[in-house]
Parts: sequence; structure tokens; C-alpha cells
Amino acid sequence: MGIHIRGDPPKLFFFFFFFFFFFILAGICFSLPENANPRSSPASSSSSSGQINSNSVLVALLDSHYTELAELVEKALLLQTLEEVVGAGNVTIFAPRNEALERGLDPEFKRFLLEPGNLKSLQKLLLFHVVPTRIGSNDLAESTRHRTLSGDHFHLERRDSGEWTVDLARVTHPDSVTRPDGVIHGIERLLIPRSVEDDFNRRRSLRTITAVKPEGAPEVDPRTNRLKKPAPPAKPGSPPALPIYDALAPGPSLAPAPAPGPGGPHHHFDGESQVKDFIQTLLHYGGYNEMADILVNLTSLATEMGRLVSEGYVLTVLAPNDEAMAKLTTDQLSEPGAPEQIMYYHLIPEYQTEESMYNSVRRFGKVRYDTLRLPHKVVAQEADGSVRFGHGDGSAYLFDPDIYTDGRISVQGIDGVLFPPEEVEPKTVSKTVQPAKVAAKPHRGKLLEVACQMLGAFCH
Repeated sequence: MGIHIRGDPPKLFFFFFFFFFFFILAGICFSLPENANPRSSPASSSSSSGQINSNSVLVALLDSHYTELAELVEKALLLQTLEEVVGAGNVTIFAPRNEALERGLDPEFKRFLLEPGNLKSLQKLLLFHVVPTRIGSNDLAESTRHRTLSGDHFHLERRDSGEWTVDLARVTHPDSVTRPDGVIHGIERLLIPRSVEDDFNRRRSLRTITAVKPEGAPEVDPRTNRLKKPAPPAKPGSPPALPIYDALAPGPSLAPAPAPGPGGPHHHFDGESQVKDFIQTLLHYGGYNEMADILVNLTSLATEMGRLVSEGYVLTVLAPNDEAMAKLTTDQLSEPGAPEQIMYYHLIPEYQTEESMYNSVRRFGKVRYDTLRLPHKVVAQEADGSVRFGHGDGSAYLFDPDIYTDGRISVQGIDGVLFPPEEVEPKTVSKTVQPAKVAAKPHRGKLLEVACQMLGAFCH
């Protein structure tokens, strides 16, 4: 039984031709690779693979004398960035050895670099050691300037002795590791860009005094067992309701540690920022680092002063310079609460400038100013065209006037540390009382004489 195909022969021919062409086109499409793209370049395909050759300089950095630096690179999440740079061309890495990072690095600075909030500083520090060009020991001129991956520049210099330095750090092992895609030079210490150093100093010295203080618990009226209503808000700039001595935090003699009191409802002034500004001014002015260190690190007076200014109080700070603070002995500072008591005697609860104090002592001779160390007062008088505080050998002159004046806090630099006058001993009191008893004898004879005169007049 035969098979008969009905239809027009030309139509069947076109049908079979179309079917054969479609079959060949489908085979070509399935044979092409999946990632075939005529616009893709070899560089993009190699970067997307993320593979590094075993002979790369980055691999040598992980398995050599620079493992400490390699760990910092991993913690800074810079491996992918360096892989892309190495894939694009040669690099030069100036790397400190393990012993330089273990022994020569400040622990406080290392702690700063490893904090999660300072990731940007750590990345900038590490990228400062990488140059996106190949620099061998034979390619170095007398002095050159190179741009690093961090965007900063450093100087390479070859000295007469033959050794060369990078930003004053000696290159101890030139050409320590040489690979086709880069070279590593061993240096004696870590290179620190100026921006990272400034960020570290700013965070270390002043950020601690801007901490948020806890608010006190709500007060309960014992008669009604209900919460006391807060005081009505006062107008900005109005004087505080309490005297400044009642607003002070309890000292170490009353509490285990100085604790800030509950924040009031009238925060019209940003006292914390103002205290931070005047301490920053002391540091930039120079010569008052010891005073700033006591206010911020040794005591909590910076926080307490910020709270007082926020409540509306004003202060005048008599700041001893570093030469005067260096004369303090260990015994004077070792007792509990001694630094606070010394500083309290230098805080005047008034706003005074150099002009106002000089005009007062010139007009009245001596002026007694209240201090935060009750009940002692500091005496000011005019001397040699300036203002002198204290008595005798323990006096101090107004040395640097108006270091900081903002209408709330006034800082006046003095050249000595002030101490309140000692109390009078009982022996000296008895010596002064004894002459008074001797002086009473003539007084008794005078009374007898007057009595005789009165009797004589009565007899007459």
C-alpha cells in the first residue's frame, strides 16, 4: 500500500525549505554560550569572576611577614577593592612588618581603628600605603611625590646614605616581595594620614563630654501620692530659680562618684556645646592642656559645668597654665575629691571679663569673689597694672586675659594655682586674746575714780 501526497509540488518544496532553515537556526542559537555578549570586554569578564592568580602580590601579602597588615585589610573590607586595582595594573605597597604593628602602635589608636564606627578612617589609613603604579628600588629618583589610593600624597626620598624614606618612615626592606602585578617594600612603622590623625584626636579629647545624661525619676507628692506637676516654663534668659550651690552635683564626700542631677525643664542654653567649645579653645590656644585634661578625663567637671550652663547659670573660669599645674604634687591630687576641690576654687559663679575685674579692683582696691568651693572666696586686687588673685606666695596674676568669652562662660588664664587661706589655729587665737585681759586693769581704776567723784558731789 503506497503513500500518496496530495498537493501542489511548489508549495511542498517551500514548506520543506522553511522547516530545514528553522532547524539550522535553532541549532546555532543553542550552541552559543550563555554569557556571550558582543559588548562585554575581557576586563569586565575577569573582574566578574573575582579570581586572583596565586602569584599575585596580594597572595604574597597574606603569606609573609605582613600578616598583621593583611588582617587589617580584611577587617576593613578592602580585599575586593585591592583585587580590582591589581587586576587593572601594577601596584606598590609600603607595608609595615608584624613587629612594627605589634610593638610600635599605640594601643589606644589601634582600638580606635578597630571600632566599627571608624571603618572609614581604617580604610583611608590602609589605602594610604598603596600606590597604583609599580615603583621599584631602581626606579626611585632623589625625591618624588606620589598619589595613593586614599587620595592623599606622600613623598619618597633617597638620602645620601643610600637608604630611602616614605613620609619620614625608613624603608627597611626594599623590594621585599616582587610579583608580576606589584611589589612590596617593608617600612619601619605605620603611615598615618593627617585626616585620620585629626579624627582620632578630636574623638579622644572632646567627644566624651557630649554624652546624654540620664533624666531623674518623677517626684511623687507624699500627701496625695500623685506625681508632682512640673514647674511652668520660664522665659529664655531668665535667672535660675535655685542658687548655683543647690544645683551642683554631690561631691565624692557625699556619693561614690559625682553624679549629675536630674535635668531641669528649662534647657534654654546648650551648655555641653559651650563647655566643649571653651575646652577646644584652651587646646588650640596652647599652654592649658593640663587644665583641659583635668576637666575632661580626671574629673567629671566638664559635664557638670555643661549642665549648669544649660540651666541658665554663668561661670568665670580662672585657668592655671601648664607651668603652674606642673608644680602640683602627688599628695595634693591623690586624696579623694582633691582635684574637684582645687578646680571648684577656680570657678566663680559670675560672668567677669578682664576689663570688669580690673575696673573693680582699681576702684575698690580689693574685691572678694564667691567660688564654688564654699565658704571660701578668692581675693582680687590691683597689682602692676593687672589683677592679682590670692595672698602672698600663693597668689597668681591674670596672665592670659579673655581666652574665651561667650556671654555665659568666661575663661581667664592665670600663672598659678590658687588655694584658700588656711584656717587660724587655736594657739594664735589665745595669743591675741591674752593682751585684752591685761588691758582691762586700767579700766577698773577709772570706774573707781568716777564713783568717788559722784560720792563727793553727793556729800556736798
